[in-house]
Parts: sequence; C-alpha cells; structure tokens
Amino acid sequence: MKVLQQEAMRTTNFFTEDDTLQKIVEMMLDKEFLSYAQRELTDFGELCAGDIDARAKHTDRQGEPRLQRYDAYGEEISEVWVNDGYKKTIEETYNTGIVGYVHKHIPQLGHKGNYVYSFAQGYLLSHAEPGFYCPVTLTMATAYLLDHYADEEVKQRFLPHVCATGDTDLYEGATFLTERQGGSDVGANVVEARKDGTAYRLYGEKYFASNAGMCGVAMVLARLEGAPAGSKGLTLFAVPWRKEDGTTNHLRIRRLKDKLGVRAVPSGEVEFDGALAYVVGEQNKGIYYMLEALNLSRICNAVASIGIMRRGFLEAKHYVSNRHAFGKPLTQYPMIQDTLGKFAAKLHVEVATVFDLIQLYDKVTSGQGTQQDLIMNRLYIAIMKKETAEQAVHYASEAIELHGGNGYIEDFVTPRLLRDAQVLTVWEGTANILALELIRLVDKFHAHELFVQEMEERLDKLADSSLVQIVKEQLANMSVKLQIFSALDEATKTFEAKGMGEKMAHLYESVIAVEWAHKFGGKYEKLADVYLEQTWSLREMGAQMKTVQYFSEIV
Repeated sequence: MKVLQQEAMRTTNFFTEDDTLQKIVEMMLDKEFLSYAQRELTDFGELCAGDIDARAKHTDRQGEPRLQRYDAYGEEISEVWVNDGYKKTIEETYNTGIVGYVHKHIPQLGHKGNYVYSFAQGYLLSHAEPGFYCPVTLTMATAYLLDHYADEEVKQRFLPHVCATGDTDLYEGATFLTERQGGSDVGANVVEARKDGTAYRLYGEKYFASNAGMCGVAMVLARLEGAPAGSKGLTLFAVPWRKEDGTTNHLRIRRLKDKLGVRAVPSGEVEFDGALAYVVGEQNKGIYYMLEALNLSRICNAVASIGIMRRGFLEAKHYVSNRHAFGKPLTQYPMIQDTLGKFAAKLHVEVATVFDLIQLYDKVTSGQGTQQDLIMNRLYIAIMKKETAEQAVHYASEAIELHGGNGYIEDFVTPRLLRDAQVLTVWEGTANILALELIRLVDKFHAHELFVQEMEERLDKLADSSLVQIVKEQLANMSVKLQIFSALDEATKTFEAKGMGEKMAHLYESVIAVEWAHKFGGKYEKLADVYLEQTWSLREMGAQMKTVQYFSEIV
C-alpha cells in the first residue's frame, strides 16, 4: 500500500469550493446583498477551514469547558472556564453578524440581513465547529424572542448585547426548558416565579441547560404562583446571568454534563434561588413563544447536520483521492465511486432543500406569509429536521468507513463528526416528537393535502422530462398513502408517522432535485438522476452504474 501526500487537495475554503451554496446565495439574495455576502462568506469560509477548525480540535480533545464553582475564598461563583482559542472563535463568529444582522442593519448596506445569509454562515461554521454552533443557535433563539415579544424596557436592556457585533459587550443567549420530570413534556415543569416589585424571582432547577455560565441572558419558562397546571400555565422570562455588580444572579451550576460530543458547549444543571427575572410577552403565552423559538432552533439543527455531512464528504473525498490500494488510487474502484457519488447527490439535494425551507422561513418571520405558508413552514421544519439529523449520523459513519482504520482515530476529524452528529437526532425534538408534530399538522390543518398541492404546483412549472415524471409518479403514490394515513386511528398514526415523515422529506427533496436539474442542467441533472434512483430504489441489478458513469462530473 502507498499513501500520497495527505495535504494535497485539502479544502482551504468551505465557501468558495461549494457550488451548491454559491448558487443558493445567488438565487436568494438581491444584487447588492449578494456582493456583500460573497465577500463575507469567502472570508468566513477560509476562517472556518483554517483557524476555527484547528481550535475546534483543541477544544474537543484538550480544552473543553470546565466548571469553576467556587473562588479562592470559598464563595460560590459558578463560572465556566473556556480556552483562549474558543474565546477567539466566539469573538470572530459573532462579529460577522451571524446573529446580530438578522435584527439590526448591516452598516455597509443600510438594512437588515436575513436568515438565508445567517444560515449560510452557520452552515460554514458547522463544517468545523458544530459544538459552538449550539451557543450561536441559542443566541439566535434568544434574539428572536426578545425582538418579537419583549417590551421596550426589556428589549433595550438585553437585545443590543445579544446582537453585538463588536460594537458593545456580547451577551450570548440560552433557552432553559428541560426539567428532570419534564423533558419533552414541558407542561410538567415546576420552576416557580414569585412576584418581587415590578420583576420576579425564580426558584427551582433546570436539568439540561446548554451554554450555562457562558450566556449573558437566558430565556426561561417558569410558572407564576397560582398559574394553572400544564403547558398553558408557563410564562417566559428573560433572566440575566449576572447582576449589575457582576455577581451571579442568585443561581448556581450544580455540574456540567459529560457529553459524548459537542463538547464545546457547556451543558449543565442550573439551580435558581431567587434569580431576578423579567416577563417577556403575555404571561399565559410562554409556551407558544418558546415553541416558535424551538422551530428556529430546529432549522439550526438541520443546518448543523448538513454542515457535518459536507465536512464528512470533503474528508472522505480527500482521503480516497490520495490513497492507493492494490496498485491503483481508491477513486478508480467502482465501489468507491458509487459511494462517493451517492454521498454527493444526497448532500447537494439536502443542502438545497434546507435552504428552500429557510427562504420560506424568512418570508414567514417577516410577516409576509399566508396561512398556508405558516403550515408548510412547520411541516417542512419537522420533516427536514428529522431527515437531516439522521443523515448526518449516517454520513459521518460513512466517512469513517471510507477512511478505513484511520477514520476511527482521533487524529482525524471523522470520529468527532460522528460524536457531534449523534446529538442532532435528540436535540430540539427526537423523531418521535417530530412525528407527533406531523400528526398535529395533518389532523388540525390537513397539512398532507396542502403538501401534495404544493408539490404538484411546483412540478407543473417544470418542463416534462423523465426525471420529473419519476417524481410525479412518486407523488401520486404518496398522495394515496397520505389519505390513508390521515384516516387512521390515533395509535396507528403514531406507529406510521415516522415512516410517513421520511417519505415526505424524500418527496420534497426530489422536487428540489428536479427543479435544480431544470434550472441549471449539467451536473445538477446528473445529481438529480443519482438521487432519485437511490432514494426510490429504481435501479435494477446489472443496469448501468450512473454513479460511476457520472463520477468525474458530480464528485
């Protein structure tokens, strides 16, 4: 066996070498914004592939956050130590406006950014540091809640800091929901809020609180004295981590969680013992506000997933392109070409689909969406969060296998990709929870019928082709199955819902695949061809090997 120089061909910029993302921003941003975004994403793509990536490895292996519960005098301080490289990543990332420019003007443009641009940044960041993208996600959710629902006093107190881009002190955000007896059943939460003048004091424990000790302000669900049981009795509060004198706000971190992956984010158990808190929005709508923020976080989850998928693909392609076995480069073997070809097709289609969803999310959150847009937005988020998370795990594992034994060694990035990917199937709702969301949307809003209608309308805009015909046939089959699904009893629906959601995600992706094939042709037509053949099991044994035939163009 022979190993060629491993640094040859290594990716040095995650943006400039990503044709799909470049076309996405070209399609979704206006001319002036596009010119700005291309410059900024080029700089950030290089930073993520270089310094941020190197720091991420150090944080994961030697420099993970540590709890410093007491100072030298035995006073409880509940501070979290992070390494200097991590602090530099915090500074450089937030200064790009990844959070801030969704809510305030970009100085060079004189207007706000949007989620398409923010998530393009998040996608690049997740190639290198999906663990740190969790605090960014929490800060995005915090900014959303403050901007949409806080009164002016609370908004002015916190939002400029949450949206800081180097112009003021940064307050990272957090969303504390989980309690021991609650978990997904948020209505079982018992953290209590007691009136104290014009503000409130919180008492109780949050059992899984990410970005604990690093956040400047946390969004916390708590129950007012005398409020009814269940989720409708919860109120949303903004809780500063520190008082104005710099001491902790009557709260403590009991311990940090020892997690399998995403070690960059400190996740802990937080106890409130009279923490000063400020009501956000109407007192009886806390759960509804937090569910909106949860949907934003689910998109972030999907963005982290596709970032991990692409990093896995890049690492695998680089490795097999430089590795010889049995006298030939690995990329000359049909099995390797097939694996990489399918990986490339799924990756392209999934990235394109996630950003199609993000474009709709921009429309909905800007107040321009119709009632149907609101329903489709929730549906797409549910099915794509599940699909992308599961594929991130699958393709992180595939990248390890393509490396062989080296893929399992921590000198390479592939073990961390797999460890970091696994949490994405859990955070922001497991497959079971997302399946229940699908059932709610079908039962309450007939989302299955709206989905079929939307897919039909999009396909009807395309010139007829063999690929479009494949998708139309699959849609016709799915339409029948969705009608059957909608009529099932509740228990059977829960049994079938995960599989149904997966098929809907595949259909949505298939429509996106043929739209790109129609618009751009060339390699995108071939990527769609490979994707459809693999997804819908269309290839017969012995038929032409499209992944091998198209390999030089699509990989």
